[in-house]
Amino acid sequence: MKLLAHAPHLLGVGTSVPPTSYTQEELLNEFEITDPKVRSVFLNSAIERRSLSLPPVGPNGRRVPESQGDLLAKHQREGLTLGRAAIEACLKDAGLTLDDIRYLCCVTSTGFLTPGFSALLIKDLGIGRHCSRLDVVGMGCNAGLNALTAVAGWASAHPGELALMVCIEACSAAYVFDGTMRSSVVNSLFGDGSAALAVRFDVGDGSPAPALLGFSSCIIPDAVEAMRYDWDDSQSKFSFYLHPEVPYVVGAHAELALDRLLSGTGIRRSDISHWVVHSGGKKVIDAVRVNLGLTRHDVRHTTTVLRDHGNLSSGSFLFSYGRLAAEGRAAPGDIGVLMTMGPGSTIEMALVGW
Repeated sequence: MKLLAHAPHLLGVGTSVPPTSYTQEELLNEFEITDPKVRSVFLNSAIERRSLSLPPVGPNGRRVPESQGDLLAKHQREGLTLGRAAIEACLKDAGLTLDDIRYLCCVTSTGFLTPGFSALLIKDLGIGRHCSRLDVVGMGCNAGLNALTAVAGWASAHPGELALMVCIEACSAAYVFDGTMRSSVVNSLFGDGSAALAVRFDVGDGSPAPALLGFSSCIIPDAVEAMRYDWDDSQSKFSFYLHPEVPYVVGAHAELALDRLLSGTGIRRSDISHWVVHSGGKKVIDAVRVNLGLTRHDVRHTTTVLRDHGNLSSGSFLFSYGRLAAEGRAAPGDIGVLMTMGPGSTIEMALVGW
């Protein structure tokens, strides 16, 4: 891969989460979970809190079971609220307005809507009716970088015009509570949140903002069944499945993906100063860190996002990127890597230069 001749820039980032958050202990108590194996999964996840939109409480004081229809309604309701807040925060960070948006890409894996979030947010926010749009649906935790590839391509083809990507994941609209270990692993991990990123190729190429220099993808076909979101007949709902070997499969292919990203650029692994890795879970982060020879400091923003919010699916890496940007340590000439992992099984990477 060669570096992009015309590199679009990352102008701003914004995030949002629901106002209600819970510790892992509180969630166990909310759903009266006493199984010691399930409790161990929750309490040893390296997650302290997660923001969630839980089912309402019924007359008996317990959470009311939600049908698939209820979950889809939650996906739309919470998704619009979270997406709107993330977009507004992103534009504020970039010093831009809704009138500047010319391309809107919405990413989600926690429900299905037609028309999708792009059309609904354009109407809801009053974005111009001639705004181009794209919805990336169902690709999972890696999807933020899949979508960013398309956003960067559009921005490069339309110099001076603003493209905005927003990842909208109401993960509590994808939960199944059936007491099994399969669902418990998922239920212990994901949180609700949205993250938006503003991208523009500035005419003159003199922007001080970090530039997207290139992308790489690595799919692992042998592990295509390892992460799934499919129909569960016993529950009459969609259900997410994670194979226990996922962390090790991802870790084992991390070097291959990174070598592909750096190939032909003249950039060595030792030249990379900043790592923004998807907060997929403690074991996933540890596997990536070990296989790429990263320090705990290298993945500090990944682990603190996991601690504070859990796995936020496609938007997780933008929460980490936002913390890196706020830290203010990246200097001109620095190189960074963005990395997401998800169903496929897939590893996506992007190279960023300051």
